[in-house]
Amino acid sequence: MDTKNSILSLRGVKKQYSGAPNPAIEDITLDIEQGEIYGLVGENGAGKSTLIKTIAGAIEITDGEVLYKGEKLICKSPEAAIEKGIGVVYQEFNLFPNLAVYENIFFGIEVKKNGFLDRKLMIQKAQEILKQLGFELDVTKRVSTLSPAYQQATEIAKCINHNVELMIMDEPSAPLTEKEVGQMFKVVRKLNESGVTIIYISHKLNEIFDLTNRVSVLRDGHLINTFRTEEVTEQELIREMVGREITDIYPEKAIGAKDVILRVENLSSSKVHGVSFELRKGEVLGFGGLVGAGRTEAMRLLFGADKKTGGTVYINGEEVQISNPIDAIRNGIGLIPEDRKMQGLVLNKSIFLNCLLPSINKYSKSGFIRFKDAHSDIGKLYDILKIKAVDQNQVVSHLSGGNQQKVVLEKWLLRNCDILILDEPTRGIDVGTKQEIYQLIKDLAAEGKAVIVISSEMPELIGVSHRIIVMHEGKVAGEVKGEEITQEAILTLAS
Repeated sequence: MDTKNSILSLRGVKKQYSGAPNPAIEDITLDIEQGEIYGLVGENGAGKSTLIKTIAGAIEITDGEVLYKGEKLICKSPEAAIEKGIGVVYQEFNLFPNLAVYENIFFGIEVKKNGFLDRKLMIQKAQEILKQLGFELDVTKRVSTLSPAYQQATEIAKCINHNVELMIMDEPSAPLTEKEVGQMFKVVRKLNESGVTIIYISHKLNEIFDLTNRVSVLRDGHLINTFRTEEVTEQELIREMVGREITDIYPEKAIGAKDVILRVENLSSSKVHGVSFELRKGEVLGFGGLVGAGRTEAMRLLFGADKKTGGTVYINGEEVQISNPIDAIRNGIGLIPEDRKMQGLVLNKSIFLNCLLPSINKYSKSGFIRFKDAHSDIGKLYDILKIKAVDQNQVVSHLSGGNQQKVVLEKWLLRNCDILILDEPTRGIDVGTKQEIYQLIKDLAAEGKAVIVISSEMPELIGVSHRIIVMHEGKVAGEVKGEEITQEAILTLAS
């Protein structure tokens, strides 16, 4: 690579966190060329987040140097980085939800006239930026009222308003629908055509192949290889990411569903209308449908997270009353929610405490918690799930997305639920970890557990499910099983 054309160069970059046995990243040397779309891939915990945080000023490197436009980059904060022309669009948006769209776009660089905020001009300019991106949006709306796609557009518009020359996009498609992903692709290409260099991070390799010029692979904190995207295959990238050959990501399904463990009749709310189904021991039951079809809403009603207006739930043939999640847990139901950060974890607490929360009564006696037993049991699951962390006491906010998802899984495995609901279980997770989760689903079913899987990824839904119930506008549109399970059949019912 001719470094004269490089907008960003890393030379021997290392980050060692205090107390960690190994560096998060080590000896990273690479050059990103002015005007390219540069892909970055790797398993969860490979070091991608640490790497982009060093570039964006969120953390300070331990060794090495970062050069931006030929000069040493010293940024003590993300604000300092964006002033230099480096912006980041994170998977978890960095917006002020109670402020208007235009207020977020102009935050820190407000326009004033005669000493007062010139709101009229800021509204006009914010609308112009979003229109250039292909979004018609009322910029006076609060960000909290927007869909993920429009929140992402606001993040991108904020970067554009700061005149960034280098934009880092971290799993930008994770919260989006298929249609919204297409719009996002157009935005990425339009930005690139206008001269913005883009670092694009994604676990979805089809996006890497569609968008990028070159792609680098990280594994265990090291840069493994860099390819011209047109000169590498998907299988080669996967092998470089995981360090082994992955031939079939979906394990053979466990055989033979047994007795009915769960029966739901006419489950209803303002968004769910008369949903009925049965679930058997040893079965993986998929729930398909378009985004907004009511799949998540139905499972939240079943779990008692939302209030139902009607419906009856039977477990092992007996009617049960589930008014809240505590009732669900007592009846052997666990839920891994779609939003693991907001609903599945206490981010500022340790792995140990997050895992213990649903099972405190299991380890309590006479008002005291048997911490030794809990640590032992959590440690065994910690090893089985191959969680990458310093130890059980590490705060979960410091883990990668995939390892956070494993912690959510671990807490329900510790609880030993008979019925486990997994809502988008592999969103934002690398291919190696996906395979581990699919194997875990199969193992749970083989043990006689009953598993419900909601997924927007059609191959995933087909790959793990014995039966699939398809929802449309809050109702059950139909069911497919066995040889009937095809994308065409699911999409026909979904639409």
